[in-house]
Amino acid sequence: MANLPLFGVNVDPALNAWNTTLAQAQLADKLGYDMVLVQDHPYNRHFFETWTLVTALTMRTERIHVGTNVANLPLRPPAMLAKAAATLDVLSGGRVELGLGAGALWQAVEAFGGQARTPGEAYGGFEDALHIIKGLWANAGKSFSYAGKYYHVKGAQFGPAPAHPIRLWVGGYGPKMLRLTGKMGDGLLVSNTYTPPEQLPDFNRRINEGAAEAGRQPTDIRRGYNVMGVVEVGQYGREPGGLGQGVYYGTPQVWTDKLLDLYHNYGQDAFVFSAVGDNDEAQITAFAQEVMPAVRAGIAAAV
Repeated sequence: MANLPLFGVNVDPALNAWNTTLAQAQLADKLGYDMVLVQDHPYNRHFFETWTLVTALTMRTERIHVGTNVANLPLRPPAMLAKAAATLDVLSGGRVELGLGAGALWQAVEAFGGQARTPGEAYGGFEDALHIIKGLWANAGKSFSYAGKYYHVKGAQFGPAPAHPIRLWVGGYGPKMLRLTGKMGDGLLVSNTYTPPEQLPDFNRRINEGAAEAGRQPTDIRRGYNVMGVVEVGQYGREPGGLGQGVYYGTPQVWTDKLLDLYHNYGQDAFVFSAVGDNDEAQITAFAQEVMPAVRAGIAAAV
């Protein structure tokens, strides 16, 4: 049986948007979203440091899960990322989501003291990181070692244990990353502006192949889709021609039909909304009050 959908919202780490970012996260908390997520580009001088921002949002919300979309592994050593995520999970009562990416924008990474990697090296480092993060979480209070080519821990004494099983979302597109997601990840996060729906069946096939190799069920791995666009609210709207490639536009009913299609025909079971425009809070509200319940009702009616 397919997973029931999760709904999330992306908020902005911009330095000049703290009050707006906090207000949107608190609004999403009240409206019943499952997650609020933040992109991670530490080298961008116009952005707050994402983990600090995630922590601040977690402490100012009550119910919603908060996390990264996705954390920049080359600038965040995996053992310390595991420690930070587990700590915040305890302090928040089990509300952390960890999205993780192998890295991009290598010149910017190098400018911040990281090391540029080839695609093969980035994949190898990411696989090491998954073993370390998940191994440390599973062995809290014990000694844990892992000898990888790019990352290692030796007799690490880890704590605290996470307060709940933290979902580790993989931000990746390549065939090897997709199979690794099936083997070790808890979810995949891709975006409608980079990955059109026609690519998703192949992504799902590769994830399912990795899951089968690891003795897992396909439903063990969430399929997350960052959906960027405009929900028409009242008199507000934007002509489709003024939007970027892949960005969705339309009434709540148009969005409902689109998400039901993605769920039923493309296997997507987690949708993270990124509002486009100057009335983000109105769009976040409309998505929660009109789109989310309609999608859930449409899924229930099809069972």
